[in-house]
Amino acid sequence: MIWILAIAGGLVVAVLIVLALRWRSPDRLPRRITPSARRILFPFIGDTISQSALDAVLRLARAEHATLVPAYIATVPLHLGLEAAMPGKCEQAMPLLEAIEQRAAWVHVPVDSRIQTGRTPRHALKQLLDEERFDRLVVPAATYGSDGFSPADIAWLLDQARGEIVVLRPSSDRVEAHPASTSAA
Repeated sequence: MIWILAIAGGLVVAVLIVLALRWRSPDRLPRRITPSARRILFPFIGDTISQSALDAVLRLARAEHATLVPAYIATVPLHLGLEAAMPGKCEQAMPLLEAIEQRAAWVHVPVDSRIQTGRTPRHALKQLLDEERFDRLVVPAATYGSDGFSPADIAWLLDQARGEIVVLRPSSDRVEAHPASTSAA
């Protein structure tokens, strides 16, 4: 009878050890209540995001246990105030930010999304750089197949932005997010 209890106790201890090791494995990152201290700023423009650029920034954020800060850059025409309501820009930005958040959640990367307005992409970037705390800046470059920042804007960023800057020249694959109101049934 005692040897049966000893075997059962040993099995319980073994199961607990296996569960503890699985919980602490790098593949299973614990959900955090507070965001990580490291932040990766990922500004983007246009109505699409390159799949390869998004995958690269998510891999980087996951490897560094960093919070991804995707920032949609919205330009505001001169005849409107910078704080003017921009429903068209929001309809363009929100599905993209939602797609980024869903993909980030799938790979356990915390996200802190925002929309930044400015008169030009460079003006919006300047405001974003002044207001945001970040450890690394990752920017997609414009290519024939994807939206991104112009070579002149990237050169300006290299001259003006503090810290590390990663410029991605994405392939032509895109993440296109369509507003829910225009999706087919």
